[in-house]
Amino acid sequence: QVQLVESGGGLVQAGETLRLSCAASGSIVSINYMGWYRQAPGKQRVLVAKITSGGSTDYADSVKGRFTISRDNAKNTGYLQMNSLKSEDTAVYYCNAGLREGTSYSYRYREVWGQGTLVTVSS
Repeated sequence: QVQLVESGGGLVQAGETLRLSCAASGSIVSINYMGWYRQAPGKQRVLVAKITSGGSTDYADSVKGRFTISRDNAKNTGYLQMNSLKSEDTAVYYCNAGLREGTSYSYRYREVWGQGTLVTVSS
């Protein structure tokens, strides 16, 4: 069973940095894209950043210039470097991936979510 496990969340002060990690495990043939979403209390889950297998990235306007998404294809791991954190960045951050599960000869396409990691930024 493929799963995503996030780590790196915590409590920081405004202006500080955090680095989130998302490790994918299981019978993974390839990962098409990895993304980070966040959900603040009482709000909908929204896209923060996304990266394709080719390295193309996309960011929410609110984090451009502060956050950087990256991935290590050999480790099936994605990262979100968060600099200059603001109180409005406080949320549960979820990792998301579109991937092929199975073997090279028999696979299916799946979209998988992690369990989330809490980021709290105090002002």
